[in-house]
Amino acid sequence: METKLWNLRNDEPLGPQVKEAAALIAAGEVVSFPTETVYGLGANGLDGKACQKIFAAKGRPADNPLILHIAEMGEIERLTRGLSPMARKLMEAFWPGPMTLIVPKSDLIPDVVTAGLDTVAVRFPSHPVARELIRQAGCPIAAPSANKSGKPSPTNAQDVLQDMDGIIAGVIDGGSCDIGVESTIIDTTGKEPVILRPGGITREMITEVMGTARLDPGLVRADQTPKAPGMKYRHYAPQAPMLLVEGPEASLGVIRLAIMAEASEQRVGVIALEETLHHFPKGGNFVVHDGGKNLEELAENLFRELRLFDREKVDLIIGEGVRDQDLGLAIMNRMRKSAGHNIVWAENGLLVRKSGHVPECLQTIVMEP
Repeated sequence: METKLWNLRNDEPLGPQVKEAAALIAAGEVVSFPTETVYGLGANGLDGKACQKIFAAKGRPADNPLILHIAEMGEIERLTRGLSPMARKLMEAFWPGPMTLIVPKSDLIPDVVTAGLDTVAVRFPSHPVARELIRQAGCPIAAPSANKSGKPSPTNAQDVLQDMDGIIAGVIDGGSCDIGVESTIIDTTGKEPVILRPGGITREMITEVMGTARLDPGLVRADQTPKAPGMKYRHYAPQAPMLLVEGPEASLGVIRLAIMAEASEQRVGVIALEETLHHFPKGGNFVVHDGGKNLEELAENLFRELRLFDREKVDLIIGEGVRDQDLGLAIMNRMRKSAGHNIVWAENGLLVRKSGHVPECLQTIVMEP
């Protein structure tokens, strides 16, 4: 299949530029498009056969439901059997934006979209390209991230093409995504909001509006299965093994581990905050990527930098963790998954294995718990 690329031009009306892509979606094809979070892999969310093409393109497990994207808030009404007061309050506070709500599904929705569940995930994005595409397609668009399953999500069209060229009908190039991590998923079917996947709408923001926001136990405990089926799978993984450094001395730990790995003739990739990189040694066999000066920049840069490491053929990636607060919760969720939960804790001058595996070249300086 030839994959068409549409390069959007800011000096021309948006509608005519996405007309062909919208027609392809209406005809049952799969098209990638930008959102404010990451690029999506979209198909007609009410056409089961079209949605099956998403699963085939991604290599996505069939028990991992899709998110339906809508162009206006009211379009959720026909997709659900009913909205709770909790759901409506969240919609009023955070839509359009990077928030996905779990609601009871209506009979309109094919089982392939919901993986047979009696609930459906719905999102009202703020990105103008996404909304115009949905309007012109005339249907809710089912869209997971536009990457092969297990790889880092794409935040630009070039990364989509790296995974999907020749596999899907087209890619709309709308530039880089602003937020960089996928939407927050909130289950609204219980008595209180439960965060199934952290994202750009933070737990603190939800608590301010709702008075409470509980994390799904599967997000914080390794012995609990996440309620969101997709969260149980390995995600965001670069090709090289990755080690994540957490703790109050994470910055120093990253530097120590990188130097040790490089001394063992490893080509070492490092992703860390700008402040840490000011103290990083010059020269050596390092591939150093700047995560940014704050959480917002780290979230925006993370997936792009992980994909760059693949192209740069590093042997090992060492990442700097951040605190599990505000946007840091979503960042750490992604970084831990990227690292396969291979985590070292840095505190009081010591490096201690917290979970997972430590590469052999670093085992002499990393203590066992």
